[in-house]
Amino acid sequence: MKSFLTATTSVALLSLAGFAVYSGPSQLQAARLPDLSRADLTRIAATHRRSSTISTDSLTAVVQRTCAACHNTTDMAGEMSLETFSVAEAANSPAIAERMISKLRAGMMPPPGRGRPGGDTLATLATTLEEILDRAAVANPEPGARTFQRLNRAEYERSIRDLLTLSVNAGDWLPLDTKSANFDNIADVQTPSATLLDAYMDAASAISRLAVGDPHARPTATTYKLPRLASQWDKTEGAPEGTRGGISVVHTFPANGEYVFAIALHAIPTGQLFGSAAPFDEKIEVSINGERVALIDVDRGMSQADPNGMELKTPPVPVKAGAQRITAAFVRTFDGPVNDNMAPLGHSIADTQIGSQAGVTIMAHLQDFIVRGPYNPTGVSETASRKRIFSCRPTSAAEARPCAEKIVADLGDEAYRRPLTESDKKAIMAFYDRAAKEGGFENGVRSALEAILASPHFIFRVEERPKSAKAGEKYAISDNDLASRLSFFLWDMPPDETLQALAAQGKLSDPKVLQAQAQRMLADPRSDALGTRFAAQWLRLQDIEKVHPDENMYPDFRQQLADDMRRETELFFNSIVHENKSVLDLFSADYTYVNEALAKHYGMPGVTGTQFRRVTYPDARRRGLLGQASILTLTSHANRTSPVLRGKWVMEVLLGSPPPPPPPGVPDLEKTGEAKEGRMLTTRERMEQHRSNPQCKSCHLYMDPIGLALDNFDVTGQWRIRENGAPLDTRGELYDGTPVTNLVELQRALLKRPTPLIRTFTQNLMAYAIGRRVEYYDGPTVRRITSDAAAGGYRMSDFIVGVVKSDAFRMSRVPAASADQTKH
Repeated sequence: MKSFLTATTSVALLSLAGFAVYSGPSQLQAARLPDLSRADLTRIAATHRRSSTISTDSLTAVVQRTCAACHNTTDMAGEMSLETFSVAEAANSPAIAERMISKLRAGMMPPPGRGRPGGDTLATLATTLEEILDRAAVANPEPGARTFQRLNRAEYERSIRDLLTLSVNAGDWLPLDTKSANFDNIADVQTPSATLLDAYMDAASAISRLAVGDPHARPTATTYKLPRLASQWDKTEGAPEGTRGGISVVHTFPANGEYVFAIALHAIPTGQLFGSAAPFDEKIEVSINGERVALIDVDRGMSQADPNGMELKTPPVPVKAGAQRITAAFVRTFDGPVNDNMAPLGHSIADTQIGSQAGVTIMAHLQDFIVRGPYNPTGVSETASRKRIFSCRPTSAAEARPCAEKIVADLGDEAYRRPLTESDKKAIMAFYDRAAKEGGFENGVRSALEAILASPHFIFRVEERPKSAKAGEKYAISDNDLASRLSFFLWDMPPDETLQALAAQGKLSDPKVLQAQAQRMLADPRSDALGTRFAAQWLRLQDIEKVHPDENMYPDFRQQLADDMRRETELFFNSIVHENKSVLDLFSADYTYVNEALAKHYGMPGVTGTQFRRVTYPDARRRGLLGQASILTLTSHANRTSPVLRGKWVMEVLLGSPPPPPPPGVPDLEKTGEAKEGRMLTTRERMEQHRSNPQCKSCHLYMDPIGLALDNFDVTGQWRIRENGAPLDTRGELYDGTPVTNLVELQRALLKRPTPLIRTFTQNLMAYAIGRRVEYYDGPTVRRITSDAAAGGYRMSDFIVGVVKSDAFRMSRVPAASADQTKH
């Protein structure tokens, strides 16, 4: 079947343009764009009202005198020449003009040390360029276009869970997602390959068997690994009370039968058990849904040289099919402080060598948890997935196919995110008929489900195009596609019944209905995906995994603390969403979310337990995103802070003005000396040596003052006043001349010029929402959204609704290259 599906999918992919042809009434009438109205002109004039009157000729002279000295055909600074640039004709060079606006609004041009025009000349230049470009955009809107998207790992997992009530790890089959513009849902890097299509086929086959169950399943082994960085001192989430460490996961068993659970333990370098010198014997409890099914003694004399190595296993355990929480954890043998030569480390296995030393209490650590089976399968029990799939049951042979058709219709409509066509149903039922003939009704349904999950209509989000649309023409996307755009934007999952019903009625494209649905979805807990998916990628939170702070310098850093740091930022962002606060609160809020471990890390008393709760900072040292350990850690090296990385992060992520890459041949900061005259140098002193190189200085003038203002926070975000025994010197001067010494002063300087912060946030939100990179022609849309949001104090919902109501979200353009394809 797999080869047939692969061939079918390949043929379908060759005709993707055919998917984009809308078979219903023409949408071009709905897509007709409004004429330039008096209201539009009034809005533009109000948005871009100048503080003084300077002619475009005079502003062009300013550009030639101030900018073209570097941006010319000889020097080509920034790979851009302004020698022939005319302000009055900026609409003829929109890409260059948008770059100029970005740098001018950030205050980064002219660069430090260069002469600047007096008064508000530069502000007027930026305003004039914006006015010219925005007027041209209103007269000729450009919604942009993108190719089809495919479900990335996160979207795939959520789609499967929503469709089948089944939790899966897409990483078991699908490769890592490629990112573009910071996000993993951008269409331009989602081109499928033969290998990727095979991965989707494998996933469809495996998931259909897990969902329906497989009474003839053969024994397999699934291994769950525990990261070395994870501490095993405390109870693991999901594990029974009275345990410590170990692994607790939800595992889906394919059939009723017997399963063997195996546990691999850590060893010290010489091969003996890590923790063999502990003053007590250890036991490992294996439980299913909280009930103990095995208790295994740990032999403190075990070794990697033994026949079974460091592996322990249970006797066969009978388990029913379906999703079950399984846990392997140590039975807790004591609680409270220990009287050791040194305090227990938060990173409980920072060094396996300490497991063989006296004077330090070290306990055994679990490394892998393996599930093997099923052995002697006896059938399949009723599971949540089977209840979801089998919406009917045939009581006779004559009822089997009509029942299968109902199941296919129910699952297919939801999986394809639109009503199935007769052609769709016929193709899927062909798989049912073939498999049912060989293995009965349930086998046929499983085969039909596999076909649905392997279909391009499920894997790819291909948007319909009106039949009458011509090359280069703008059109409104269909209501069904609009429902998918909205749902994957706000919930990162397929549209619910409400959205699908409105789409089927043709009502979702009504701007008032669309806005009401966006507000409804923001009030739903599923909008937490904006924090875990959009904000996490925008802020680069995944980079925390790349930083493993030196265990000798930061022995309390552990995987659980890293997870808590990330969770803090996600909860903080979602609080701004759910409470509809100002986007500027992201940079200045005096509160955050912590649990006991993170509060202890920050030095906040009075917080106990693993649950996160909202707390107000006790002082002004921490505020907003830049005071959170997630950001401070991901912008550090393992053994020292990095003002350069922190400054670069602020410029790139928050201000949208990344510095250029370093010139080739420039030595890394690590090549500078660490000590001088017998004294360890601070990071600042090493940086000053590094940027004495003229090639380095120009960029470091931007980055270093920003990063130095954050240098009171160490690698893991804890507060400090010294480095290498020397007092910290965090004084600096921003590129616009503003002196900054600490986080408070840096935030004040950034918020004094909020436009870059607001527009960069909007650009990232828009890219994530529409699934393509934000281009120069999107500049007017970004400015309109931010201008409209300003009236309400930059509330979060105004940005989200502004993106949803934009032409870029609701419309598309037929690429010129697609002229022939539209004939199909």
